[in-house]
Amino acid sequence: MTWRKLGRIYDPVRTPSLPNCTEFAQSPQALVFDSFVRIYFCTRERDSRSGKFLSHVSFVDMSPDLRSIIRTAERSVLKPGDTGCFDEHGIFPINVLRVNDRIRGYTTGWSRRVSVSVETSIGLVVSHDDGETFERIGPGPVLTRSLFEPCLVGDGFVQHWNGTFHMWYIFGLPWKQFPDSHQPERIYKIGHVTSSDGIHWSQQSGRQIVSDVLGDDECQALPTVIHRNGRYQMWFCYRYASDFRTNPERGYRLGYAHSDDLITWTRDDREAGIDVSPDADDWDSRMMCYPHAFHCHGLTYLLYNGNEFGRYGFGAAVMDD
Repeated sequence: MTWRKLGRIYDPVRTPSLPNCTEFAQSPQALVFDSFVRIYFCTRERDSRSGKFLSHVSFVDMSPDLRSIIRTAERSVLKPGDTGCFDEHGIFPINVLRVNDRIRGYTTGWSRRVSVSVETSIGLVVSHDDGETFERIGPGPVLTRSLFEPCLVGDGFVQHWNGTFHMWYIFGLPWKQFPDSHQPERIYKIGHVTSSDGIHWSQQSGRQIVSDVLGDDECQALPTVIHRNGRYQMWFCYRYASDFRTNPERGYRLGYAHSDDLITWTRDDREAGIDVSPDADDWDSRMMCYPHAFHCHGLTYLLYNGNEFGRYGFGAAVMDD
């Protein structure tokens, strides 16, 4: 497989989508319409009092070839969660799909902690206006910590195939203190659950479905799965657990795995088909993360973020068959 990069297609500095949100356009996720592609992403607003960020969900509508911007959202598509709820401090990411005559969004809600920095869970929202805005089906999550997955459940990606909902997501292992870190760091792996209605999910087992290549402390995030050429294909991002924020050798890269039955996955990052730019000045030269693969008008596209976790927007690539 070979991806042909189309470059950075959205820059939040040049085309801000929401007031006070001029940095970050993270985790782009596509919803295909007849005449355009709506790309949802998460942007950040800095609290002037605490200096901390609050994540908001926005979108940009683009031409089907992803070459031009048609419009950007005028407001956040989903308000923050209520005080004390799992998503009161932001939502990142959101994964959208059509189910019957509605558009569903599976969100990752963030809440701040004391002993560690954050806790996350997965929520469900529904749109009644063609994806312009979303409403929660309830204030709580549909997937959260459990007996065998005690930390950090998030990054839900859902497909509906043959009457069954499949969710790939990440679950956290116990936080770990590294000598070069000022605070405990999170470690997470990719898991899989199923559902008949997309609301009530099978029991979480704590089973890691994608093998490690960086050792036990490898972090795996944001899986995206498509069916192509008779095989299920997954792209995800992975990194070292420590010294990853400023060290480009330990930051996120894109990985790849494939499966014939949605149960057993074979990892082969050599087949990912895409890597960081060799030009040190490019926006994706030090990091590639948060991939999203989708089909549009007979072609297969990949959205992704670059340096500094999407601070400078997102790019796209098209698969050359």
